[in-house]
Amino acid sequence: MKAVILAGGSGTRLWPVSRYGLPKQFIKLNGGKSLLCQTVERLAAVVPLKDIFVITNEDYRFHVQEDLRSVSPAIADNVILEPVGRNTAPAIALVMKYCQEKLKCGKDEVIFICPSDHIIEPVEKFAAYAAQAEAAAKAGGIVTFGIKPSRPETGYGYIRKGSSQGGGVFKVARFAEKPDLKTAEGYLKAGDHYWNSGMFSFTIGTMLSEFKAYAPEISRRMSSSFTRMVSEFKTMPSISIDYAVMEKSKKSSVLPMSILWSDVGSWDSLHEVVKPNASGNVNIGDVLALDTQNTTVYGGKRLISAVGVKDLIIIDTEDALLVVKKGQAQRVKEVVDALKERKRKEVVEHTTTYRPWGSYTILEEGPRYKIKRIVVKPNQKLSHQLHYHRSEHWIIVKGAAKVTIGKKASMIHENESTYVPKSTSHRLENPGRVPLEMIEVQNGEYTGEDDIVRFGDIYGRGAKGKK
Repeated sequence: MKAVILAGGSGTRLWPVSRYGLPKQFIKLNGGKSLLCQTVERLAAVVPLKDIFVITNEDYRFHVQEDLRSVSPAIADNVILEPVGRNTAPAIALVMKYCQEKLKCGKDEVIFICPSDHIIEPVEKFAAYAAQAEAAAKAGGIVTFGIKPSRPETGYGYIRKGSSQGGGVFKVARFAEKPDLKTAEGYLKAGDHYWNSGMFSFTIGTMLSEFKAYAPEISRRMSSSFTRMVSEFKTMPSISIDYAVMEKSKKSSVLPMSILWSDVGSWDSLHEVVKPNASGNVNIGDVLALDTQNTTVYGGKRLISAVGVKDLIIIDTEDALLVVKKGQAQRVKEVVDALKERKRKEVVEHTTTYRPWGSYTILEEGPRYKIKRIVVKPNQKLSHQLHYHRSEHWIIVKGAAKVTIGKKASMIHENESTYVPKSTSHRLENPGRVPLEMIEVQNGEYTGEDDIVRFGDIYGRGAKGKK
């Protein structure tokens, strides 16, 4: 069996922490590991690490590789890239073609598909359910995992189970869209409806036949090579696997799971994965709460004090603060939409931006200047580049840097500095064994990240773009 994690999403339901530049799957919500890392480690109880793959897009390739490397360097390249997002049905089709062509899998190979940003506990129980699903998939079914509901949730789709097919698996009677509260209460009372978790198990052969029957346009593209599928991927129909196959197929089945599960779909759900204290508060970060009840506070470096408040969600980042009444967190989407209309950068970027070589944090900016803190990982280097509209002054805070300016290369160390004039080619690299930290002061008529001409890059990025 191959386990494939879907990690191309750029959801902003957890804004301002989750943004397009660093979405939810890469965030450390409940501990020291990202949700993607937790997903990989959970799947390691189901299949060998070498059989775990992640499908994502180019924008997140290096984030994914970094997370995979933190689990095991041996799987850092277990990444399937989709050139554009076309929803889950085309993504799954591309996964199957990759498994057939690149991994030489036969039609009887079971594929286990799961999202990258869910929390599921305990792992041992999850692994047992996955084994049940594998057996049902080998018998010819397309198995979706249903979560036993604990409340009348209106934010999830539902699956109604039908007759038993043995092995704990049931035929799907029907799929239901996200209901209103009254309908959700009816589902909970009936006891035969389950939350749709977005996880699936099937054999390649079974899904190929169902694509042919119900999604012929996708099926036709699968007759070509993997390379051609990638080149034509943008013309694929944009459709979910639920709509394309699951709701039509007579082979759809559901495996009910009684397990702790959360898709952390909004700030309202954070209390499901982080245990509240005696006052019902969830505090993450440096938080001082006095006479405060049923309130969630998520912070970073600075102290947050809450006094005499109740039923609030307070989310603080370096450049944005969200305060919302509990039960209203789904309306964060309205905030994000409004910021998009205003073309606010806070929708896309954090003050800290991650690159394959390390990261940079914007400390200050104004007309004609920008100040950054740059961290370069050991044995990594920025692209060979130049800027037409700004000069740069570099001051080393920690470590040592190899700097090439024009044709001259030199080493600079802690408490030393150098200057890069406008329109001058340059390269910064860290040849050492510890992270290189430095302050960059930019000055010029334009300090945007797109003022860059790239001559060479070890990460395969294009001639123009970002550092």
